[in-house]
Amino acid sequence: MKNQWLDVISGVVRVKVMGKGIERFLNQLTRSGIRVWNVKRHGTEAVTFQIKLVDVKKIRVPARSSECSIRFIERAGGPFFLRKLWTNSGFLFGAAAFFIILMFLSNMVWGIEIKGASPATEHQIRKELTKMGVKIGKLQFMMDNVDAIQRDLTDNVKALTWVGVELKGTTYHFQVVEKEEPDKPKVYGPQNLVSTKKALIVKMFVEEGEQVVQLNDYVQPGQLLVSGLIGKEEEKQPVPARGEILGETWYKSRVELPLQTTFQVFNGNEKRKFYFKIAGKMIPFWGFGKHQFKEYETESSDHSLKLLKWELPITIVNETIREKEEVSRTYNKDEAIKSAKELARKDIKNRIPEDAIIKGEEILHQSIKNGKVRLSIHFQIIEDIAKAQPIIQGDEDDRRLKNDGNSTSKPR
Repeated sequence: MKNQWLDVISGVVRVKVMGKGIERFLNQLTRSGIRVWNVKRHGTEAVTFQIKLVDVKKIRVPARSSECSIRFIERAGGPFFLRKLWTNSGFLFGAAAFFIILMFLSNMVWGIEIKGASPATEHQIRKELTKMGVKIGKLQFMMDNVDAIQRDLTDNVKALTWVGVELKGTTYHFQVVEKEEPDKPKVYGPQNLVSTKKALIVKMFVEEGEQVVQLNDYVQPGQLLVSGLIGKEEEKQPVPARGEILGETWYKSRVELPLQTTFQVFNGNEKRKFYFKIAGKMIPFWGFGKHQFKEYETESSDHSLKLLKWELPITIVNETIREKEEVSRTYNKDEAIKSAKELARKDIKNRIPEDAIIKGEEILHQSIKNGKVRLSIHFQIIEDIAKAQPIIQGDEDDRRLKNDGNSTSKPR
């Protein structure tokens, strides 16, 4: 019958009826709205059939007015199955506990392997992983995903050029490339050293080539500093001019800073929620209730559950809600000028080479107007101003021809 499976879920009872007038009894059940099926006759005065569990009480009234005796000989279906499970609840709870423990063990970190790193770098990596919460015995969905771990390791461990992070089963695998690679020797061609900007020469160290300028000389952009042609005038040979020419250069920085600023920061309050994601639906299992944050930022990460080596179609979503609050900061005149100077220094450091030195600074203009402090600062910088300029072979040939023409003997 088409509703047989629904009847099995709600419960089914097999009934045996004995006595005279069985046909009349079955007709009376049908008229009372009680559905019977699987009717089987056993001799002349016995028959068995099945009814729904909810109709058991209804059958008693027709039974009293008949000459038949009734026995319930079999029970089946959902309610009776659950009752058997409850009777054997120890086995049921043991199986559930085993499954849950197996699930947790399959989603724990049981190994961290690092390849390609020196012992010192490996120790530094493991120390940083501990700070990040990546350690043996911790649940995988309680940690960041592999992309976030890779990004944080690259940012925080300066000895790394690149690190690959892969999670295989219950083990994290890290493949490391360190920065300690030998530099390839540079091959120089014939070249001069010329100035990159207007400057005052303060220090010179010439490795190869002929020095053209002296200390305390003012030079202009493109001016020759060290010549790559050495030797006598008639027999100059091209060489790769090399050296360090430090010059004092000048920069201006203009900054503007409001006396009162408003910005948002995290105040340390947060709420964490965990969900099971099954077939696109989110089912919360930890961190119930709504947060009371007015301003907040939400960050979430997903982690697929595993059972031994198999990945289940269930994802645990870790959602972190961090509260933000608005903070106002007001400077007085001295504080504003000090902060503006720091901004100007940061601006200059972004514009000059890393090895350049700030020799001095001088405020050219200072004003406070419309709630803002404005500064114009002059900086004196010591930096390497030399750059290589290749010596073109054609220019060298022209020079030699000119020298040969000048040295030709006069006719007698």
